[in-house]
Amino acid sequence: MTSAPRGERLQKIIAAAGLCSRRTAETWIREGRVRVNGKIASVGDAAGRDDDVRVDGRPLPSMPHPETWMLHKPVGYVSTAHDPEGRPTARGLVPMRARLFSIGRLDLNAEGLLLFTNDGDLANRLMHPRYGVKRVYRVRVRGVPEPAALARLRRGIHLEDGPTGPIEASLERPAGSHAWVIVTLREGRNREVRRIFEAIGHPVARLIRIAYGSLKLGAQPIGTARRLSPAEIAALRPGRARPIDTVRSGKRP
Repeated sequence: MTSAPRGERLQKIIAAAGLCSRRTAETWIREGRVRVNGKIASVGDAAGRDDDVRVDGRPLPSMPHPETWMLHKPVGYVSTAHDPEGRPTARGLVPMRARLFSIGRLDLNAEGLLLFTNDGDLANRLMHPRYGVKRVYRVRVRGVPEPAALARLRRGIHLEDGPTGPIEASLERPAGSHAWVIVTLREGRNREVRRIFEAIGHPVARLIRIAYGSLKLGAQPIGTARRLSPAEIAALRPGRARPIDTVRSGKRP
């Protein structure tokens, strides 16, 4: 297919329509699920305003009003929109009917800050590793990590799917046979926080995400969601976000 001379990349158009993130849209294009003017599209193709873009044979929905929400996810909720096992979903806690998808995930037993949006461009910028957006966690681990163990994390650690980048990690306080540690990551690997602490011999007992980019969870009540303001969304975009200061999640659990 010949790309439209004055158009947007297809993955950006699909993401802007609120169907998914740009990365997912690229996967759909590779799978042959996207057509432009009746022809199967390829990654890198573009389309203009007058082109007929369809996913799985269906035209794109009209451009939704961009919405981004911050949820304080409780333990016991999955981050996916639907769960085949019938477990409660974090999406169900966001009081908006429009289609939203999560920016990153927190596993079933993790809690804290989780974002939902229909702004595919924002989702791509917050999740793609090249932007290096900070995710900050307050982690309760078994045992009290020695300075040398935390230094291993700061240098980067080897996992089964490859080495991590440097990880900011500092001991907040001991808590009996456990300890609270503040950890900052810049990539979103699956179960990365749990895996890095297993690698240094301190399994995670509790995991709370307390900041994402310029956003802080603060004292937002658990299980509640709120719509972000235009100023908050503008600050989130890489290149505009303010640096994260020393972060605390409010009242200590």
